[in-house]
Amino acid sequence: MNNRMLKAIGLCLAFMIHQFPLKAQTLVDSLLQVMTLEEKLGQLQQLDGGNSREELEDLIRNGQVGSILNEVNSETLWHYQQIARNESRLGIPLLIGRDVIHGYRTIFPIPLATSASWNLELVEEGSQVAAREASSAGVNWTFAPMIDVARDPRWGRIAESPGEDPYLTTEMGLAMVRGFQGDDMSQPGRIAACAKHFAAYGLAEGGRDYNTVSIGDRVLREVYLRPFHALADAGIGSFMTSFNELNDIPASGNTFLLRDQLKGDWQFPGMVVSDWESITEMIKHGYCQNPREAAFRAMTAGVDMEMTSTSYQDHLPELLAEGAVSMELVDDAVRRILEMKYKLGLFSADFSQPFSPDFLRSEELELARQAAVESFVLLKRDLAILPLTTQKTIAVIGPMADAPHEQLGTWVFDGKKTDSQTPLAALQTRLGESVKIHFAPGISVSRDKSHDGFATAIKAAKKSDVVLFFAGEESIISGEAHSRAHLDLPGAQPELLTALAETGKPIILVVLAGRPLIMTEYLPQVDACIYAWHPGTMAGPALVDVLLGQENPSGKLPVTFPRSEGQIPMYYAHKHTGRPASAESWVHIDSIPVEAWQTSLGNTSHYLDEGFTPLFPFGFGLSYTDFEYQNLQMSAKEITNQDTLWVSVDLKNVGPVAGKEVVQLYIQDEFGSVTRPVKELKAFQKVTLDASEEMKVTFPITVKDLSFFRSDMTFGAETGTFNLWIGGSSDSGLKGSFSLSMEGDI
Repeated sequence: MNNRMLKAIGLCLAFMIHQFPLKAQTLVDSLLQVMTLEEKLGQLQQLDGGNSREELEDLIRNGQVGSILNEVNSETLWHYQQIARNESRLGIPLLIGRDVIHGYRTIFPIPLATSASWNLELVEEGSQVAAREASSAGVNWTFAPMIDVARDPRWGRIAESPGEDPYLTTEMGLAMVRGFQGDDMSQPGRIAACAKHFAAYGLAEGGRDYNTVSIGDRVLREVYLRPFHALADAGIGSFMTSFNELNDIPASGNTFLLRDQLKGDWQFPGMVVSDWESITEMIKHGYCQNPREAAFRAMTAGVDMEMTSTSYQDHLPELLAEGAVSMELVDDAVRRILEMKYKLGLFSADFSQPFSPDFLRSEELELARQAAVESFVLLKRDLAILPLTTQKTIAVIGPMADAPHEQLGTWVFDGKKTDSQTPLAALQTRLGESVKIHFAPGISVSRDKSHDGFATAIKAAKKSDVVLFFAGEESIISGEAHSRAHLDLPGAQPELLTALAETGKPIILVVLAGRPLIMTEYLPQVDACIYAWHPGTMAGPALVDVLLGQENPSGKLPVTFPRSEGQIPMYYAHKHTGRPASAESWVHIDSIPVEAWQTSLGNTSHYLDEGFTPLFPFGFGLSYTDFEYQNLQMSAKEITNQDTLWVSVDLKNVGPVAGKEVVQLYIQDEFGSVTRPVKELKAFQKVTLDASEEMKVTFPITVKDLSFFRSDMTFGAETGTFNLWIGGSSDSGLKGSFSLSMEGDI
């Protein structure tokens, strides 16, 4: 078939696509039959929008690009889609990718913070806002959610993670996907989501980004693959491979992960994209000798689209000609990409009019404020100091009090600091002339080591009724490639806090950060502490609402806070060990007699200097009120695998104001064919109670909640005794026990 005939067929097919709706399979089959190899490989290529515009236009016109990322000029994107639809031979539209992580222009709290809200509805609505704003500018595909379970706060990308627990991570990931894609991602205001990073990226050795991961199959499946499996089942559009190697094979060439697990066992019908140049980075890993081998291994493993590097374009033709790669593999990759474009409605989309960016709607800013409010975690309280009620003079001190860029957090490409409402500005607006505010940052930015501003800050503190110290880390200190060995407040912030404490004035510490910081030395110096994370555009109004008591903090930690870096990794769902630590067995290093007998020190699993408990456990968070748990009830003490066990508690607000409580259910399998964690989160509910109000909170438990990968690697439950706890954190709650027996098929 000559070029003239190919062009005629292409024009005819392009006309049919424009004029007549076709079913996905019919459309894709028709395209695959007439696509040239060059056009097929073009669909596998994603290029950076920072490349030469003229070069990109020619490539799009020739059908050599399937997707563009990091181009957000709406007019340019519309122009590229016009070329793809009207000037390329087959009229195949483009996927426009962007890292829309926690907002597009209206910036919501970082994902770790929104996970601290434990409010799935808010998370879904926030992702829906991000999708609407992004799609209005021409973006149709986000590289989110990141659902890497993260148990090492040294890792900078913990900021993008929902935290340390696979169940909470799964629920948060599902909520984000619902927000991005809705029930039909072709509807206006929806975009395709992408589950990343596949897989176990959050377990990078030592918390160092891009690093090695070695893990057993059981923990891999139960903890790190669990959120991905759930999102695959829920219909997410795409997956992204991770930068790390997993058990000695880089993820972008890992056949077990992509071809066997994702596309095989899980039957995932969507597409897989590599992370930025992660295919050719397999050369630096020492897994591939050159780009040709990298292309072979990635295509064989199951990567459908290559991000920014060009090994597919450069080497798949020769690999196909030699028979090293089959056309069936290439066609399968192209099919998956075309099907996602179909599901997005791109083939029937009307690109006749330019995109109309629509940002910062008032009701969506209000949603961002509420998301920030519910993400704040009250770590320490003194109700005589906080909330602020009678104070007439306030010292506002610290580098994060008026830092509009820093409050937005990591992975904010399209938000603008000019949109930010800072804590200082919000306080000034809200309090007006009724309260005198003495603002003195003390240091310019979080990493500033100068003491030049100390004197002014101390003077401001001395003439004020209370000190608000806004501390933390700049947005650039967390996120990708920003791992930290030391998790203290950077710069001269510790010294400034000590100097302020010496004034004797009450201090409220507000921490804006992208990860858990080591708070052990700071908390004794302050009267109250709010962990605000990086709260986004509406940080100021949200914080002022909480500081003034107009909102009651309700956040709970999605990750354990260690006492020091030496305790890392520390997470609640650990194993017992053969010699579990206890308060009775722990001996502090300072209490050990000189030349003590070696076996007289308890010999259990702990650190001599830091013990065995964290500073704050997973699920912890205080309120301006108190909640009382009473009357744990269970529908039975013995159940079978056919039954549902109903458990409930009576929850009462015994404090002075209305509040929200996250009621958490944990379960422990006492004995198994393999050892099980000391407890695992299985369910939660966030409820609101007025002062003195009481309600019954009920949870169902089925055999699925008791299942795990057994010694033979089959998934299921085992007979035996189980413990459960219902409470306000992972280290508290009312305890009950029940037993499980089996009937019929297991």
